[in-house]
Amino acid sequence: MTQYSDHFTPERLRVRGTVVVVPGRGETRATYDRFGRRLAADAYRVRVVDAPALDPEDHAASLTELAARLDEAVEDTAAGDGVVRPVVIVAADSGAAAVAALLGRAGTALAARPDAVVLAGLPGRGAESAGSWDDELDVRTSCPTHRGRLTEDPEVRRGSLGEALPDALAAAVQDADTDLPVLLLVGDADPLADHDALQRTAKSLSRARLSVVSGAHHDVLNDLQHRSVAAEVVYFLETLRNDLQPLITVQSSAW
Repeated sequence: MTQYSDHFTPERLRVRGTVVVVPGRGETRATYDRFGRRLAADAYRVRVVDAPALDPEDHAASLTELAARLDEAVEDTAAGDGVVRPVVIVAADSGAAAVAALLGRAGTALAARPDAVVLAGLPGRGAESAGSWDDELDVRTSCPTHRGRLTEDPEVRRGSLGEALPDALAAAVQDADTDLPVLLLVGDADPLADHDALQRTAKSLSRARLSVVSGAHHDVLNDLQHRSVAAEVVYFLETLRNDLQPLITVQSSAW
């Protein structure tokens, strides 16, 4: 079975960049089919990898394995002209934590260095009580389509949000530092997020943008507001292609 799920740009459109998506706890590649299709429709080459396996006893080895997987995923998207840049990693939940820790860890370099990262639903320290499946769905999302997709996917690991991040990894995330452009996405109704810590992180990074999604829960890329969130990601991608110079400036608005 293939290690990736791919979403290709429409025919006759030039690829505008490469996006590698890293899922989080309990999620599968299929969790991001809708998100991947939407970005691909805007002419971005999208590849979804498996969620990282985080060893609580050896998180360093887990990060090294993730780095190798990301390098392979990026390099394997190359066509005749090579990898299409910008290359952007979009990661959620534990995947976002692992990517943040990886980028901030000395001595671990990504051969296929990304040009930017999107970190969605970064979890705070600790874990939510697993409860029932309905309880976990309530933490994740209010989107009926996403709830149905999670429920019907036999490979989704139920109760996974009750698994705390390894302590060393959580600490590494707090101390992460990178000069890459970073888009932080969080729902204002996400009970797993440490909103104060996210604000501190955004202020500490040299090129970070913190976007808070009104009414969104933990699965911010797939919640009820997924169209607006995908638009925010595409806007970030387009701004990145323009040397981080905003393409649209609102000079007057009544709302």
